[in-house]
Amino acid sequence: MARSLVRVRPELGDDLRRNLRHVRPNATDREIERLTREAFATYGRYWVDTMQLPTLPIDVIDEGFAVTGYDRILDVQASGYGPILALPHLGGWEWAAAWLGRVARQPIAAVVEQLEPADVFEWFHDVREAYGVEVIPLGPDALPSLIRAIKERSVVCLLVDRDIVGNGIDVEFFGERTTLPSGPALLARRTGAPILPTAVYYDGHRCHCRIGDPIEVDRSMKLRPCLEQVTQRVAYALEGLIDDAPGQWHVLQPVWPQPAAGK
Repeated sequence: MARSLVRVRPELGDDLRRNLRHVRPNATDREIERLTREAFATYGRYWVDTMQLPTLPIDVIDEGFAVTGYDRILDVQASGYGPILALPHLGGWEWAAAWLGRVARQPIAAVVEQLEPADVFEWFHDVREAYGVEVIPLGPDALPSLIRAIKERSVVCLLVDRDIVGNGIDVEFFGERTTLPSGPALLARRTGAPILPTAVYYDGHRCHCRIGDPIEVDRSMKLRPCLEQVTQRVAYALEGLIDDAPGQWHVLQPVWPQPAAGK
């Protein structure tokens, strides 16, 4: 599936190579090609999983998933909030949603980009609802819906390694300047809920979810400095998550406005 997509739209492979070059600036061209092939293979596996997960028995989902740091979710909920999970487009994050919703019986809310054609968006909506995710379309109505979800102690999942809208916060990300979404920082400041950097890695036949230390927000800060500080901390956390498995990072659109330095 992923290889067919590259044949139809070869620019996707070019963008992925450029993104990986930022993550591995000293890698040889051969190493970048290897990581690119791995990333497309991961992307294909992600799509297969997405189509299969709604129909898998609960015990199969549980057996195919392991999680480190789940207690951090429970600690946040015990304090009266839903946690804000900040994730990169890495590995098999749909497994985490399926496990949280069907095995752990957690309420989940996730923002989804308004995909075209509309039938594709509806399909994603139905797939995620099948394992208990409240799907919130990306747009002006997303923020109040997410605030409500946090107050209801839902696990809020946000993919935040690409500035889709184009109005994000300027950060240093793998040593280069770009913008990343301010959504996690804004939600944390509005609600007091912490941000939990999270990634889901393919590990053989299973998925392993790693939930990191919470990023707390100083709500006494002025808005703009607060958003800048917290979004930069999220960027650094994402670096560590992606750096552990760059061959599983499958962002097929440009993340940085410029090529990696020296390339």
